[in-house]
Amino acid sequence: MLIDTHCHLDFADFDAERDELVARAHAAGVKQMVTISTRVRKLQTLLDLTERYDSVFCSVGTHPNNAAEELDVTADDLVRLAESHEKIVAIGEAGLDYFYDTQKPEDQQTGLRRHIEAARRTQLPLVIHSRSADEDMAAILREETEKGDFPFILHCFSAGQALADAGVELGGYVSFSGILTFPKSEDIREIAKTVPLDRLLVETDAPYLAPKRWRGKRNEPSYVVNTAEVLAEVKGISYEEMARVTTENAFRCFSKMKKVA
Repeated sequence: MLIDTHCHLDFADFDAERDELVARAHAAGVKQMVTISTRVRKLQTLLDLTERYDSVFCSVGTHPNNAAEELDVTADDLVRLAESHEKIVAIGEAGLDYFYDTQKPEDQQTGLRRHIEAARRTQLPLVIHSRSADEDMAAILREETEKGDFPFILHCFSAGQALADAGVELGGYVSFSGILTFPKSEDIREIAKTVPLDRLLVETDAPYLAPKRWRGKRNEPSYVVNTAEVLAEVKGISYEEMARVTTENAFRCFSKMKKVA
């Protein structure tokens, strides 16, 4: 069994075949999926998917590239929404993205800190997007942890060793996507070697970043199998063991997520 801990099943890329996509995931052994929020105002779309598919859960939050759109969303709002439905199992994705110059850094940081507060209060994991922002992200995580622990995931990890180390030190999880499998991602594979087994997660970030076996195609949850295979090779364990470990980690991290029979 595997869990795709980060995908975007609400995106239009999947409109024509969601039923088939979910069926392919199940057939590949990907028994549960977490579809991740990018705008709080579109939460109902995600909830509709979780009610349509027993195996799909979701988060609530604002992507950093949409930060300015939802600066009126408070930590109280996030907490209230997160507690409103049994299938909302995470906060986010929120974070810092300095690669795309579309949002002011201060707006992104304001949003991130509100999401952190919501994660601290609910003890639901914060799904963190961090791109070209390693130093600021590590600094904010350290500052906020001093106010009280909160669970978090460094999602789709493609940053440097220092941020991975900070995440593990502060009690977070590190999630690897198809990027891990790319021929030019040797640095990411080296970082993965240093992450303890009990802090590893796998994801697709579908429809983006299809792993090597399907490179160039639209990504989908069933493809997380290839990422888990490569991660197993990197860590020197069997695929079966990696599937067991990452699934156990996912249920520990997403503590509100129930196991679907």
